[in-house]
Amino acid sequence: MSHPTMRTVHDSLGELQIPAEAYYGAQTARAIVNFPISGLRLPHEFIRAQAIVKWAAARAHADLGTMTQDKTNAICQAAEEVIDGRFQDWFQVDVYQAGAGTSQNMNVNEVIASRASELLGGTRGDTSMVHPNDDVNRSQSTNDTIHVAMNIAGMEMLAHELDPSLAALQTALEDKALAFQDVIKAGRTHLQDAVPLRLGDEFAAYAENIARHRVWLEQSASNLLAIGIGGNAVGTGINTPPGFAQRAAEYISEYTQLAFHLPNNPFTFNQNPDEVVLVSGVLRTIAQALGRIANDFRLMASGPRTGFGEIEMPAVQPGSSIMPGKVNPVMAEMLNMVAFQVLGCDTTVAQAGLAGQLELNVMMPVMAANFLHSIRILSNAVDAFTDRCVRGIEADVSRCRWYAENTLSLATALNVEVGYEEAAKIVKYALTHNVSLRDAGKALGIADVAMNRALDVERLSRVTDPSQPVSTPHASNVQDPPQSPPPTNGRPHGGTFEMGD
Repeated sequence: MSHPTMRTVHDSLGELQIPAEAYYGAQTARAIVNFPISGLRLPHEFIRAQAIVKWAAARAHADLGTMTQDKTNAICQAAEEVIDGRFQDWFQVDVYQAGAGTSQNMNVNEVIASRASELLGGTRGDTSMVHPNDDVNRSQSTNDTIHVAMNIAGMEMLAHELDPSLAALQTALEDKALAFQDVIKAGRTHLQDAVPLRLGDEFAAYAENIARHRVWLEQSASNLLAIGIGGNAVGTGINTPPGFAQRAAEYISEYTQLAFHLPNNPFTFNQNPDEVVLVSGVLRTIAQALGRIANDFRLMASGPRTGFGEIEMPAVQPGSSIMPGKVNPVMAEMLNMVAFQVLGCDTTVAQAGLAGQLELNVMMPVMAANFLHSIRILSNAVDAFTDRCVRGIEADVSRCRWYAENTLSLATALNVEVGYEEAAKIVKYALTHNVSLRDAGKALGIADVAMNRALDVERLSRVTDPSQPVSTPHASNVQDPPQSPPPTNGRPHGGTFEMGD
């Protein structure tokens, strides 16, 4: 069996052998040996964010005259290549690694330094050309950069993946609200028959719920924009030249086109990744809202002969390995499973968030992994649910109408016409003889005029207060501060996410 060519690398603990073609160095190699835990890696979005930090730091040092232009150019080009996804195979540190993410930080430092050395005419891993600590990590610490990268990656994924996905779902639900506005059905509370409403009003409620969750997501995500770059080990900015932090933050904002800025207090930033805990909690509520919609769809589509059968979801695949012709609500079931996973991720983030001590929270790698995983699977699940379920939903108009005209809760409207006691007699008769309220009223001699007026489902299903535009798609009733108006269709106007457009 042939063995790859090896090269010798060293760190403060001594020398060791690594594959000659590796772009990483000694500290990454030790982490690979020390943490063979899960085979899971932090996602490309996180490594991209780390490389943006390295790019911004090098640019800031060039401006301040503390790094040569040649070295700056090499580091920046290497960082840009990492940002574009090159060398991804050389980021091999497990999610469950050294506290705070020291191994992860050094993995990026070593890869960028190796590539920068090549660009300057040196050999891979030649630390005399570009040093991973002295150059790529200059004026930085794991303690500030891992936290900063977590915020950058989260903010970019929220702005460019999750919010657009939710916007498309909101629009699809609004479109269905319009299409179903004349479909009258029975309402249900406690899973029991209730008074009639419009199917369109149900879908408009789903759309509005997504709209307000987008507002809450934007409001919470704005806290990710404060990044303590330059705080270094504990927040004091030790070993950083004057002006470094501000320039680096400005370069990060320029590169991402998102309004990143320095925090009010760098010590608070170093101690507490609480903004990630906050946003993760909103992701949890979004998952719960999506799970609730999926559950409703599964109920309304149940059947086709022994369930509600009010709507029909697209048939995207056979539903059974044993029952021919069976079609299951698989897209809604998938969304439920994703919702459960997000709840689990949020629990991990929350528990890790309370694990800080003194000047640092060392649980950031597992926080980042779960936080970004939640964003990713929510974005993908919502896209699939919108495209392969919501847009293809059809209503069984006649079945909905039958339920609306036969729900015994229409007796609520009889109260006004015939009084509570007579209405109760009609309901009892209808139940005993398994007939409609209309037929029960006729059998009991109630005047047709009173019965027709009370049982007019067209009238009963209308919104009685015209000041509440609950059935108007593309309208939001969410009350929001002036700087962050509610979304209508697409992304919110002038808010946290707009700079990325």
